[in-house]
Amino acid sequence: MDEMNSVNKVRLRGVLAEKPHLSHESRGERFYQFPLDIQRLSGVTDRINIIVREQLLESLEVEETSKISVVGELRSFNNRSGVGPKLVITVFARELYFDEGEDINTVRLKGTLCKAPNHRITPMGREISDLMLAVNRRYGRSDYLPCIVWGMRAREAGQWSVGTVVSLEGRIQSRKYIKNIDGKPVEKTAFEVSVIVIEEVV
Repeated sequence: MDEMNSVNKVRLRGVLAEKPHLSHESRGERFYQFPLDIQRLSGVTDRINIIVREQLLESLEVEETSKISVVGELRSFNNRSGVGPKLVITVFARELYFDEGEDINTVRLKGTLCKAPNHRITPMGREISDLMLAVNRRYGRSDYLPCIVWGMRAREAGQWSVGTVVSLEGRIQSRKYIKNIDGKPVEKTAFEVSVIVIEEVV
């Protein structure tokens, strides 16, 4: 799929949970990371990791507990270090500014299914389909983004095949789970897009 036909747009508003810290350096430029807490209507809080250029961060001088908005893109990184999750999901900030108001968590994506959907039914009888969406960006790179679809839409999505192009809207959610490592339970956090609207692009 041509990168010009891809869509990857994120808008968030929440509270800075910790002060930004250095994430990495690339081509002589520093990038910082910080967690943003965004509250759902249910009261549950999603903690989403934000990556931002040093220059953009310095223009704001944000402090912990600041209420800010982020406009950017959902990114993935394949972690080969053996430490932490294999697929690291973050939001790359293009815009960052102070902004009071209700919390916002929206994402729009258009990409290609790169794995066969996993359709399942929960013990409570709810249908779910897990999707892995490849969204192209410049210079031949792609972001691989896990998405979860619920209800009747999950049944339809579960019948799609690898290579299907889809357009969706939803929110980024963080989800705690327990994984047994060397016989011991360890709490982990998974990140995924909880889909609200999805359609096949023909």
